[in-house]
Amino acid sequence: MDNNYCVIMAGGAGTRFWPAGTVEKPKQFLDVLGTGQTLLQQTFNRMLPVCAPENFLVVTNQKYKNLVLEQLPELEESRVLTEPDMRNTAPCVAYAAFCIRALGGKSSKMIVTPADHLILKQSAFEQVLKTALTHVESSHDLVTMGIVPHRPDTGYGYIQFENSEGKNIFEVKRFTEKPKPEKAEEFVASGDFYWNSGMFVWQTEAIINEFKQYTPDIYNLFNLSASDYAKENRQENINRVYKQCPSISIDYAIMENSDSVKMVKADIGWSDLGTWGSVYEAGDKDENDNVNLNGNVLFEDAGGNFVKVPDGKVSAIQGLNNFIVVDTGKALLILNRDNGQQVKELRNSIEKRFGAGYI
Repeated sequence: MDNNYCVIMAGGAGTRFWPAGTVEKPKQFLDVLGTGQTLLQQTFNRMLPVCAPENFLVVTNQKYKNLVLEQLPELEESRVLTEPDMRNTAPCVAYAAFCIRALGGKSSKMIVTPADHLILKQSAFEQVLKTALTHVESSHDLVTMGIVPHRPDTGYGYIQFENSEGKNIFEVKRFTEKPKPEKAEEFVASGDFYWNSGMFVWQTEAIINEFKQYTPDIYNLFNLSASDYAKENRQENINRVYKQCPSISIDYAIMENSDSVKMVKADIGWSDLGTWGSVYEAGDKDENDNVNLNGNVLFEDAGGNFVKVPDGKVSAIQGLNNFIVVDTGKALLILNRDNGQQVKELRNSIEKRFGAGYI
């Protein structure tokens, strides 16, 4: 456990959670589930059984550094790695990997997780992590967590797997990112495709070598000396590196190219909470399948709705079915649940018409 490091990726803009998620405070810093903890705090706490508090790193945009330190006072300031620009997940992972090598040496192991996922089965999740960590102890494999697909969802990436290696570790044949509906249906029906959770476990040196082989441009940019990653020197160097760094996901850069990828099956009650619709699916429903996240809401002849209003505000929902209603006091969203993926476009239209002050 002393040489396990957890990297929490917390730099996303959260545009699909407007109007609650804003440029100044994206969804990872919100308590979108009404649990009393933000998504970032939940992520940190669920990793504590396998990673010491001093071995956490949070990678985020510079503008969110103070939010991270406010919500995770356990972190030293130097363990918040700030990106000057959003460059997707491959540079984020590379940045963290080279920092961890400077901190923990070549024998260190990395757990990489987004900050905004929901996991309902904590004990099962811990077991999956231990399985993956045990595997990479003596292997240079890259282990990804695969989720049993519940529906032919086109918003997720899919992993095709085969040939169990024992201990729930499987060979990965290929990744397919966000397939078309008919292809997603084919994948789910086959039984040998799982959803890609976006959570990974590997040796630090293993992922650095994969960057060297498959994305030498990123490798060369981040391959600085340990002293260059010291806290007094790091930000200046990283600002320079990011100006030259391509924007690419870890899936496209490494996982789809590497022949060292393995999968561990993860029945952990997972959701990526990518839209308000996914929050609805995870929420506690009344007898008419309404989810009331907070506030005092009266439902009459209404079903399948998700409602989030300010604390203390009384609302009445009558004759409405399968809608999302999010009221922040400053902005109001009313949207059919089937159109949950369109929030980002609506947010952009609001910005164009009424100005950035509302997004």
